[in-house]
Amino acid sequence: MSKSGALDLVSGVGGRIEKKEVLPAVQKYEKYHVCHGGNEEEMKANYSDMVNKYYDLVTSSYEYGWGESFHFAPRWKEESLGESIKRHEHFLALQLGLKKGHKVLDVGCGIGGPLREISRFSGAFVTGLNNNEYQISRGEELNRIRGINSNCTYVKADFMRMPFSDNTFDAIYAMAATCHAPNLVICENDLAVDSPLPWYLPMDKNHFSPSNFRGTAVGRFFTRNMVKVLEFLGLAPEGSQRVQHFLETAADALAEGGRKGIFTPVYFFLARKPIS
Repeated sequence: MSKSGALDLVSGVGGRIEKKEVLPAVQKYEKYHVCHGGNEEEMKANYSDMVNKYYDLVTSSYEYGWGESFHFAPRWKEESLGESIKRHEHFLALQLGLKKGHKVLDVGCGIGGPLREISRFSGAFVTGLNNNEYQISRGEELNRIRGINSNCTYVKADFMRMPFSDNTFDAIYAMAATCHAPNLVICENDLAVDSPLPWYLPMDKNHFSPSNFRGTAVGRFFTRNMVKVLEFLGLAPEGSQRVQHFLETAADALAEGGRKGIFTPVYFFLARKPIS
């Protein structure tokens, strides 16, 4: 089951990083960014270390606040965040024409929320590609809990250097993962019609939603102070408050970018490899 409790949240901060090394990891991650003295060239040169540190630090927070699928989804009125995410994963499976027995690759699979749902929905065998050891171990744990080890597996590798032969898979998809690539070769205009509800609503702290209480201003206040107390008591590693802070800062920036129409988190495109 998802890690939804307070101790689950703080105990997972740092992933496989030793607890005493969490604060130095936070400091190193922050220094990659321009606002903390970093530069774009260094970020690109060290993208693997930067991304691994990020997901070691934030995975438990993602799971606590978002669930097992770390991606956005178009959302309809009266639809919960979790329902919209599941519907979007079903949409992807249908667009790919996935069927029972198909072999599928999830590029940048996180802790495997999408691949488990897509496998359950379509009957396909789905392999998750991930370069973060902690996320893979958490994904394997969730697979065991769901009893789906045979249909869902993981491979640890950098998606810039995939260790697969040609024609290994019937279909490949990526959800909110290729943004971490140091060299983006695809540039498209997003021409999709917006859904009735803004995509950034779950991160708008001024929007009150009982189903997303943790994302509201009050919910954030409780989480922030809970992490503060647990870090003070030594139950959370030093640096946990700073992780909470940069996640809140990112959420506020995403929501503001959405309101101003200068940022979109996801767009869909479908491509087929030539048959001959």
